[in-house]
Amino acid sequence: MNPLRIAILCPTPEYEEDWSHIRTDYARLLGNNAIFIDWTKADDFGGFDLVTPLLAWGYPRDCRRWFALLDRLEAENVRVSNPVSILRWNSDKAYLAELDAAGIPSVPTIWCPLLDRVALEDARKSFNVETVIVKPPISGGADGTFRLNRHDTVPDSVADQRMMIQPYLPNIAEEGEYSLFYFAGAFSHSILKRPAKGDFRVQEQYGGREEAIIAPDGALMLAQRALAATAKINKSGPLAYARVDILRDGNGVFRLMELELIEPSLFLRFAPDAGAAFAQALVSRL
Repeated sequence: MNPLRIAILCPTPEYEEDWSHIRTDYARLLGNNAIFIDWTKADDFGGFDLVTPLLAWGYPRDCRRWFALLDRLEAENVRVSNPVSILRWNSDKAYLAELDAAGIPSVPTIWCPLLDRVALEDARKSFNVETVIVKPPISGGADGTFRLNRHDTVPDSVADQRMMIQPYLPNIAEEGEYSLFYFAGAFSHSILKRPAKGDFRVQEQYGGREEAIIAPDGALMLAQRALAATAKINKSGPLAYARVDILRDGNGVFRLMELELIEPSLFLRFAPDAGAAFAQALVSRL
């Protein structure tokens, strides 16, 4: 019997963030089954039993190519770790509005079709705050994300672009952001991420740090509700992997920050089983 072949889509060689430690984790868990392929050059999936975009970092920088790849995976009926319909839905953070309409509280968001000074001022008045966060609806790793105070101008790189505007919630620095991880629908582990002093971004490349933590009951309940609502909206079953990012606001309400269903860092070093359940969840798709 031939060994399984799993294509793990990964960044282009020019991508600046270091992903070698995550590659090492996946290679350890999947062994020779794992074949790493530049996602922009993934042309032939005929020799693979499963394709997973777990390391397709940088896809928001080339959206046309990304969505074309999803269309091809679907048209060719390629077996993918999480369904293509889920990947397409999760690619644009407009999914947060759908979840909010389904009763899943998220960070309040104004969906701005054209970011300019007037839109910023209107958002500040609407939220009754001095400081806001702006981010692209299709983004990853805090690309194009800015914290703007009262007298800050719109950054040139995002001016006149479709953007999300959210109130800055100081609890991101005071308490941190919770990430909860699920494999094949079962809870695995949770961490707390905090930004570097003076920053608001929890990603490692900006000095963010993380630690294992027992997730608060409210965060667990919200994560489970968010995943259940996702399954209902998309008519899908349990996902091979999912990361749910949650923040507690100033009133103590847990709010969904993001669902990461495409290429999340899974922080398997914090998993009690070192990632065995994750590997099994992938293989079970076969």
